[in-house]
Amino acid sequence: MTKVAVLKEGAAEPRVAAIPETVRKLAGKGYELLVERGAGERAGFEDTAYEAAGARLVTRPAAVSEADVLLVVTGPDPSDLKGAKKGARLVGALSPATRGAEVGGYAGLGLEALAMEWMPRITRAQSMDILSSQSNLAGYKAVIDAAALYQRAFPMMMTAAGTVSPAKLFVMGVGVAGLQAIATAKRLGAQVSATDVRSATREQILSLGAKPIFVEAVEGIEGEGQGGYAGETSEEYKKAQAALVSEHIGKQDVVITTALIPGRPAPRLISDAQLATMKPGSVIVDLAAEAGGNVEGCVAGEVTERHGVRIIGAVQLARSLAGDAAALYSRNIANFLLAFTAEPDNAESDSPATGGLLSLPDDDEIVAAIRLTRDGAIVHERLRAMG
Repeated sequence: MTKVAVLKEGAAEPRVAAIPETVRKLAGKGYELLVERGAGERAGFEDTAYEAAGARLVTRPAAVSEADVLLVVTGPDPSDLKGAKKGARLVGALSPATRGAEVGGYAGLGLEALAMEWMPRITRAQSMDILSSQSNLAGYKAVIDAAALYQRAFPMMMTAAGTVSPAKLFVMGVGVAGLQAIATAKRLGAQVSATDVRSATREQILSLGAKPIFVEAVEGIEGEGQGGYAGETSEEYKKAQAALVSEHIGKQDVVITTALIPGRPAPRLISDAQLATMKPGSVIVDLAAEAGGNVEGCVAGEVTERHGVRIIGAVQLARSLAGDAAALYSRNIANFLLAFTAEPDNAESDSPATGGLLSLPDDDEIVAAIRLTRDGAIVHERLRAMG
């Protein structure tokens, strides 16, 4: 049987790469599941639940040495994987663009490293997209954190003592996180507006009941990047967008920024001068903080204050919702494995004794997009171009 091991993450990472639900699904397809003891505890999944789902609890050395497939949330240090089988698959969020040394280490161990965050944005891969599933939770949590820090109520309230006006919340960047932020803010009763460089998002903003704020005077600039991401825009557009934001942002109580461009520093959306136009007590949540931030003065992992405006440099917000984040992440992983599982020899039998086989064709679009290393070498063209 093909053995799939679920490794326990480091102290900073409470999520886990498989939950009992996905263990059961994989076991039903003929895989043997090994779970490192305590792997799911910080996400709310006890060892006994994994055993009940069909997994065998093991130590870290046993998980690493026995596994044909190693499942992780974040890329481990290669030294933690010594003793792994040559050719074993390492599947998880491996941060290849920023952790080149570690990727080289995986190659040196003879592992086939598969970076799930490089999953292509195509229809058949939607259920495997870890960035989308985790960003969805981050967008929700960004609004919750903003509401906790903002010293007023979000909804309008009619009371005998007078009316409480609704908070005005502005979302900049309408991807998965931005859309969830809009939906969450609307549910909390805020008055919501949103903007994006991609004109196609206008209908999505309207569908959620928010007001779209778009540059109208500049023609032919859509900001559409590859794979559904925003791309670079012209200087003319940037100036027009800055003027629009400056006019709008001074009226807002809360701003959520989510703009990212793959492989590049986060675009600067809010300058210090624009911050100065906002009301004291306003709150900004910068979801691009780890990539340099959309907001001038943002510090990743900290709450800073400029001109009376508090800026949350959000980092890995999905981790603070570890149970749900682990559930969504593990389903992404399981969907990937099951999509490439060949039927066992006894497919017509009720018993999976022969076991499923993980088959990753070289000419498959998904495999080519996420495979980093193979047979002791770095094979991904993007990484090889980076040197």
